[in-house]
Amino acid sequence: MGSISEVVKPHVVLVPYPAQGHVKPMLKLAKILHQKGFHITFVNTEFNHRRLLRSTGHDSLRGLPSFRFEAIPDGLPLSDTDATQDIPALCESTTTTCLGPFKDLLSKLNNTAVSNVPPVSCIVSDGVMSFTLAAAEEFGIPEILFWTTSACGFLGYMHYSQLIHKGYSPLKDASYLTNGYLETVLDWIKGMPGIRLRDLPTFINTTNTDDYMVKFVIQETERANKASAVILNTFDALEHQVLGALQSTLPSVYAIGPLQLLEEQLVQDDDVKAFRSNLWKEDQTCLDWLNTKDPNSVVYVNFGSITVMTPDQLVEFAWGLANSKKTFLWIIRPDAVSGEEAVVPPEFLEETKERGMLASWCPQEKVLGHPAVGGFLTHSGWNSTLESICAGVPMICWPFFAEQQTNCWYCGTHWGIGMEIDNNVKRDEVESLVRELMDGEKGKEMKRKAMEWKKLAQDSATAPSGSSYVNLEQIINKLLLSSKC
Repeated sequence: MGSISEVVKPHVVLVPYPAQGHVKPMLKLAKILHQKGFHITFVNTEFNHRRLLRSTGHDSLRGLPSFRFEAIPDGLPLSDTDATQDIPALCESTTTTCLGPFKDLLSKLNNTAVSNVPPVSCIVSDGVMSFTLAAAEEFGIPEILFWTTSACGFLGYMHYSQLIHKGYSPLKDASYLTNGYLETVLDWIKGMPGIRLRDLPTFINTTNTDDYMVKFVIQETERANKASAVILNTFDALEHQVLGALQSTLPSVYAIGPLQLLEEQLVQDDDVKAFRSNLWKEDQTCLDWLNTKDPNSVVYVNFGSITVMTPDQLVEFAWGLANSKKTFLWIIRPDAVSGEEAVVPPEFLEETKERGMLASWCPQEKVLGHPAVGGFLTHSGWNSTLESICAGVPMICWPFFAEQQTNCWYCGTHWGIGMEIDNNVKRDEVESLVRELMDGEKGKEMKRKAMEWKKLAQDSATAPSGSSYVNLEQIINKLLLSSKC
């Protein structure tokens, strides 16, 4: 994949949705495009820009002459809380308030005498920041939408309108959440054989006829047709059937992942490598601690950047881990428990002091790639799932919301690398699943499958002749460098 040699570089503006799981893959893509010769403008919200400055240091967002960071307001009340914002409020606010500031930013960037950067030639926007399409159209700039979900999650969202049209949603009343109705198999969804209503992204399981998140998802998926292309952080071998179904609906869908492996392979500039996307300060001592542990002996536990649990659920997880007698590294965000500080019982700390480590955040890719980690207790967010696949690590899945449920179902049913834990978590189930993951026959089979997927991600997807590598080349040559740019 050749780098760009023009005197005036093409200039791509990247706009992630302002949550950890969206910023991370978008920054990976930005680094890759920079390596291929693009001028980069990476646009965070002001709220997240401040969080990144706090978590990574004030020099981290200074940028480079050809890789710059900008920020626009998100429209929500000013806050310096070190936590993920309310998702529905954030979706509504970005949709209704961000277009004006974004257009102002494009105007500033295009005023080359003032900005001292090349004019903007393309936009890569998060799939759920589609307000940017109106700006792209007004400025005559092509735009690619980057859906940071799995392909199966995206395909699930694409069917929200049909689910409503066919009468599956909204639910008649709250009893339908527990009376077995969600077990209904949806055999009419092409590319997702055997999927049940409960396995689709969870916003659809509402009794509210006016649910904002359902409306938002429908709005964003319908706008996908207006983009020059849709890109996904996945690979063909993993989601071949789903990608085929998407490509029969949308004209240009490209799988360009895992971006983690492409970044590792392609990005050479140490200054660019140093750019970080973690909104919480990383605890690097996790890696030193793992260095003292035997291979495949540690259960890594992390429920991501958004999951919120009850105090009782925290306690059940704690005692399940303790009773399993397995060594563990558990990441507990300060805001992980609803409405209060996340505090584990002191008796648990005493019981596990010789075999457990707690931290508030960590460099997850390095942790999952560490030889000591043998299993992952996860919320099934797409970044976490893909990073686990890249490391060949099997999973216990406790999905919280959105397409995490879909990822969980695919991990267990199609990919053979995960086991689901009941949402109403109990310590006995945690204990038994952790033991099975680390020592059981099913755990060994999942490990074997995870290693197979890891090899496919490396060899069939991101190697120079791999499907994702070739797709990325097509995106660069046919779209970002099209005559419209």
